[in-house]
Amino acid sequence: MISRAGFRGFAIGIAVLAALGACNRNTGPDESLSGFTAEEIFQRGEYELETSRRVTGSLRYFKEIERLYPYTEWARRSLIMQAYGHHRAREYEESRGAAQRFLDTYPNDEEAPYAAYLLALSFYDQVDEVGRDQGITFQALQHLRRVIEDYPDTDYARSAVLKFELAFDHLAAKEMEIGRYYLKRGNYNAAINRFRVVVEDFQTSTHTPEALHRLVESYLSLGLRGEAQTAAAILGYNFEANPFYQDSFNLLTRQGLQPADSGEGWLSRIYRQAVRGEWI
Repeated sequence: MISRAGFRGFAIGIAVLAALGACNRNTGPDESLSGFTAEEIFQRGEYELETSRRVTGSLRYFKEIERLYPYTEWARRSLIMQAYGHHRAREYEESRGAAQRFLDTYPNDEEAPYAAYLLALSFYDQVDEVGRDQGITFQALQHLRRVIEDYPDTDYARSAVLKFELAFDHLAAKEMEIGRYYLKRGNYNAAINRFRVVVEDFQTSTHTPEALHRLVESYLSLGLRGEAQTAAAILGYNFEANPFYQDSFNLLTRQGLQPADSGEGWLSRIYRQAVRGEWI
């Protein structure tokens, strides 16, 4: 059973929410909210956020707290709620703005890791299919790295590591898509440049085995046997069980060749570093 004191508190809370709800029908935010405390307005914002599919109403309350009660604890809490609310509504630019304002104003606050994470998510959640411009992906990587480095002992950092790996892989996929496009059209030098980026800059991505195999294809098409053999040797050393290695091995053996380090080019340098441990 609810005690008399508990019932009285419950009734007061309902009255506050009812009064604030009635304010939605008023035209001016100054007239409707200036008579309530910051805590009362914040409670209404939370209620709207929890019970409504649209976050527009809740954001109005949080923004009014900042305006009516600046530099207070409730203004601080309202700012992080704005960042969250905008993100939930997929209003990523607005979410970024609120999160960055929080970090600028409260850099040492206990909610700063969450604000930094929301800032990173505002880019990460916009990472679209491979065919789109990758500028957003670079931004996502940059801000995810900041979360990982600045707040390493938080759950946000652990989540950021996983998202960083996915975004990193996304960039490699873009390079592979373009490289395959050039390869199919016989533009082997342009294809090699793209596959080289994957091997050198995205070597920990899931696309590295295919990139090495496509280098074997491209170099053989150009008659550059030594480079093709070296690419296959690296592929075999690092990904011997991968189906792409068997494909490369078959391509070479049909021409009487074997995977082996041959030549002094960029692939030979990678071979010496990865296989022989020669870093100088």
